[in-house]
Amino acid sequence: MFYSFLRGLVRILLYILNGKPTYLNKENLPEGNYILVGPHRTWFDPVYFALAGSPKKFSFMAKQELFENKFYKFVLDHMFAYPVDRINPGPSVIKTPVNYLKKTDLSTIIFPSGTRYSEQMKGGALVIAKLSGVPLIPAVYQGPMTFKGLLTRKKTTVAFGKPIMVDKKIKLDDDNQAEYEARLQQSFNDLDQQIDPNFHYVLPVKKESK
Repeated sequence: MFYSFLRGLVRILLYILNGKPTYLNKENLPEGNYILVGPHRTWFDPVYFALAGSPKKFSFMAKQELFENKFYKFVLDHMFAYPVDRINPGPSVIKTPVNYLKKTDLSTIIFPSGTRYSEQMKGGALVIAKLSGVPLIPAVYQGPMTFKGLLTRKKTTVAFGKPIMVDKKIKLDDDNQAEYEARLQQSFNDLDQQIDPNFHYVLPVKKESK
């Protein structure tokens, strides 16, 4: 109930701020659970991913520090978020999304790079897909990169690629992992080209903490 209410509220607010977004290739989304994977380009692209995949509901990872605030914890718990220690991730970073995918009707959103400041993929999404038996759905976001940018009403688009199944019988060694990562990257590139052939994403510069 809370998830649906908040999703509807956010949809209205984003429409007021930035107009109606465009969602491409929704026919690629399967009926059952799946893992949305994409390059992490702005702090609010997971919001657009979740809205684009509606009416499907999603779980997602959030850094554990956010759960230390009672208000954030309440919201995150009701949005099916689960904490992850980004410095020392434990087994739960794999087990929790696998359990959601296998035992509930929740899909999940994962950014293979884990951060907006890198495009280097990590293997977590592949392992989760293999253990849960659900497909990876490549997705890309193009649009404003900052909250201020939303106010310019620049066009916002989310596009979905074709499902990629991770073979349960293969070992995810370096070679096989590299092959799947190459397929994902190619799909991201193809989707970016579909939205805008002139699109070029520039990695943001991470501010040094004082």
